[in-house]
Amino acid sequence: MTHPAQFARRVGPGAAAGITEEMIRDVVHAFYAKIRTDPALGPIFNRVIGDDWDPHLAKMCAFWSSVLLMTGRFKGAPMAAHVQIPGIRATHFARWLHVFCQTVETVCPPAAAAMFIAKSEMIAQALQLHIAATRGELPQAGAGSSSPVAGRQQAGEP
Repeated sequence: MTHPAQFARRVGPGAAAGITEEMIRDVVHAFYAKIRTDPALGPIFNRVIGDDWDPHLAKMCAFWSSVLLMTGRFKGAPMAAHVQIPGIRATHFARWLHVFCQTVETVCPPAAAAMFIAKSEMIAQALQLHIAATRGELPQAGAGSSSPVAGRQQAGEP
């Protein structure tokens, strides 16, 4: 027997914060416009993505739509993609978070910005841990904090 709840549209956590597909598009496009010219991150992104940014922007819109609105539009393997980038370090993630937080705080109302930031910090931490584990670089227990919040503070965030 099927239940009507099985067919109910999934509503992600971002809906309650007022996040829409249009807002996600605005955030993604504004953020990557900054990243492309960022002295620390621009060279990495430009080397990996090249001149054809449209597919990457579409993929990132689908990613954030899936994360925040649970649309299921993203089909990709972010862990595998990031592991393949040589030289990516915690400082790059800290800078990414700093620029991302600035962007969402400018583009979004406070509740939506807070949701984007919370999810981005979790994602950054997961990516960093996966990269470190893959490279055999996991820190020793108690060897200091490499949390996204600490990284944001190192990048100039309060």
